[in-house]
Amino acid sequence: MPYRQPTAAGVRALLQGLTALALCLALAWGPAPAVTFDPGALASYARQHYGAKAGRAVESWQAMLAQAAGLDEQEKLRMVNGFWNNALIGGEDISIWGQVDYWATPLQSLAKGAGDCEDYVIGKYFSLLHLGVAPEKLRFVYVRARIGSQSIAHMVLGYYPQPQAEPLVLDSLIDRIQPAHNRPDLTPVFSFNAQGVYVPGGRRSSVDGIGRWRDLLSRMRSEGFQP
Repeated sequence: MPYRQPTAAGVRALLQGLTALALCLALAWGPAPAVTFDPGALASYARQHYGAKAGRAVESWQAMLAQAAGLDEQEKLRMVNGFWNNALIGGEDISIWGQVDYWATPLQSLAKGAGDCEDYVIGKYFSLLHLGVAPEKLRFVYVRARIGSQSIAHMVLGYYPQPQAEPLVLDSLIDRIQPAHNRPDLTPVFSFNAQGVYVPGGRRSSVDGIGRWRDLLSRMRSEGFQP
């Protein structure tokens, strides 16, 4: 899947945006968000606004969620990760949306059948919240990914069974979910969730700033998602 080598300005913008996302998670969803929706209404919205193909993609997503609902947490991770990695083709926002940085809703990503790294993470994150995984176990993780001779800006979803545990990595580049120590190609920069921003070494910083996250949540609500 294609990725661009980020400029210094682009990295700074991404860092600022991700920090803002953490704040808005806390402000807009509170400490224990849940994601609910009416399956029929959501698929109908997708067909009406994004076309028949989008409606079928949303129905497939809902079928996966229904199948995963009764499974243990590890199996939920596996099913959600596999679904989103297969549902989207990796690309860049500028080619998919005509914007340098755009955070797509899960419905929009499914309608396009494409997304960049944060779109995979957003889809997986909200899927797992819907399945009842505690939000404090999930973190958006900003990393440097080594691909050949390049080191690129990348985002993965981290699953922390305990606050200080080694995370499992849900990645759009590799289908297999692995513990972090098995991914030497990824160098963590920081991670975040509604509780704060975490940097290597265990320190946690408070979150500040406002970014695109509220707009994403607003668009999700207009599509039929309910926090």
